[in-house]
Amino acid sequence: MKKIILYLAVIAIFGCTPKVNDLASASTVKVGIDLINVTDDKVVVDVDPGRFTTETVNFYIPKTVPGTYSNDNYGKFIEDLQALDYNDNPLKVSVVDENTWKIENATQLDRITYSVNDSFDTETEAKDPVFSPAGSNIEADENYFMNMHMFVGYFDDLEERPYEIQIIHNQDMKGSTSLAKVASTSDNPNTDTYIANRYFEVTDNPIMYSRADSETFSVNDITVTLSVYSPNKVYSASSISTEMEKMMKAQKTFLGPINSTKSYHILLFLGSMQPGSPTGFGALEHHTSTTVVLPETMPKAALVETMTDVVSHEFFHIVTPLTVHSEEIQFFDYNHPKMSEHLWMYEGVTEYFANLFQINQGLINNQDFYDRIAQKIERAKSYNDSISFTQMSKNVLVEPYKDQYANVYEKGALIGMCMDIIIREQSQGEKGILWLLKELSKEYGMNKPFKDDELFDKIVTLTYPEIRSFIDDHIKGNQPIEYETFFNKVGLETTIDVMTTNFFLHGQMPFIDVNPQTKAIFVRKTTLNSSMLDIGLQGGDIIKSVNGTAFTLESIQNVIMQSMTWQPDTEINLTIERDGKELQLKGKLGTPKIDSEKIVEKQDATEAQKTLRHSWLKG
Repeated sequence: MKKIILYLAVIAIFGCTPKVNDLASASTVKVGIDLINVTDDKVVVDVDPGRFTTETVNFYIPKTVPGTYSNDNYGKFIEDLQALDYNDNPLKVSVVDENTWKIENATQLDRITYSVNDSFDTETEAKDPVFSPAGSNIEADENYFMNMHMFVGYFDDLEERPYEIQIIHNQDMKGSTSLAKVASTSDNPNTDTYIANRYFEVTDNPIMYSRADSETFSVNDITVTLSVYSPNKVYSASSISTEMEKMMKAQKTFLGPINSTKSYHILLFLGSMQPGSPTGFGALEHHTSTTVVLPETMPKAALVETMTDVVSHEFFHIVTPLTVHSEEIQFFDYNHPKMSEHLWMYEGVTEYFANLFQINQGLINNQDFYDRIAQKIERAKSYNDSISFTQMSKNVLVEPYKDQYANVYEKGALIGMCMDIIIREQSQGEKGILWLLKELSKEYGMNKPFKDDELFDKIVTLTYPEIRSFIDDHIKGNQPIEYETFFNKVGLETTIDVMTTNFFLHGQMPFIDVNPQTKAIFVRKTTLNSSMLDIGLQGGDIIKSVNGTAFTLESIQNVIMQSMTWQPDTEINLTIERDGKELQLKGKLGTPKIDSEKIVEKQDATEAQKTLRHSWLKG
């Protein structure tokens, strides 16, 4: 019966006979997605591309998408792909690779149909799991977290054709998205129709279906919609919308007259931390929306702080790469990607803005900002500082560079800071790196990319020779940055401070990490806190259990949250693996402390240094 219902729906949408005016090269690609008849967490999709005049045609699901900087092979989530002729007879389909299907006798092709599995269920078993904010969740009658590159593909040479996507859903489910929507009719109130001008717009507009839980507010001339799915109703959109509105208004004030969108959607999925829940926490940017995945177990203060950091980062992407970007991004090849060399700007400067605006707009104080910079310097030490940033960026999809990608949020942000201070110094405080990005947005734009190898020359033309030296030495070159030189310009210095910390975390810097292949949780080879050292932990140790609880991806969040309630006399019992041998470590928590570099304001800073510091932080 389910197949019959779907078949009738498809017939109603697509019809069943070829027409003389429905050439694929001149037609809208029509897609049907069924969110009612869901079996085993799989959704059925039908695609009618129009009529082909070639004997064979390829259908693709992306290998990668913009913003992820990894080969995720989303085609592995597609099952039972069939190509059907105008009489519903199957056509021959061969699998070219994990993301490509070759259809024979394509002149007779009416439509293709396939099932889509979700990614959240596979994260703990997968060798290289999809980053959760780029993934999907399919829970019948509960939640559909839909990054559209996992549901909808494209045919040879049809990426620039418009798409019409019809989604049927149960009455109590509501979709939240920035994708343009055609008004539902009274005859089909449970069918939503969305339109996109080209395939990029399909992938650039995620959709979340769940029971309605949204709040809308205005940020100057931008309408922002916050949609929340919290399985245990721990949070709602209304419970955090005030904080999000305050944060985004501060961002817009910081940005000034940069307007690339009139609406913006935040899709927040809060995982329950139960089996099948997502574990890749963070966010993924799109032109007019962002997807966010975080644990539902976070205390509200921590949730708001994390949302402020990650959502502000994604929103700042409207500057770069969504406005200022290279040809590699403008003409993105989903299955044979060519990467840009400018991750230092796309991710690094964006991450810098996500921190700078908070001190600029009074959301944090000076010392909070300095502490964040110090943590980035410390975390950057975990990466190879002798690799050219442009070389890493250009080759980020392959070894040995892909393991260095996360440094874009550490050293990349520090690169942005240093360039900002140079521009401030040379312009007597009048200009900074935000000014530079605004000037670049005038030169380029959403539909006018730059050539990858010409950007640095343009930046130097707009700024100063000192910027050329910095680029050659520290972005294109592989010389480590002497941060003390830049701190001195603004009257700062570093000192060693004994700081109280948590057992597993020092601020935002963890003492532990996860092996992506084995999923084992291990102690990082970094400076450990005193309690870890007293109990006998060493860098490289694999922690197998904590106080009798298996330490796994499923339990890590709850164990860490519980550890934050431990008292100095709390007994800790760890089962670890070291050099292939299992060991038991026991002891009291005590008070975890760590010697940490701290950035502070010089007591004898000159007026010139103070003035430059003020223009840097508040200008």
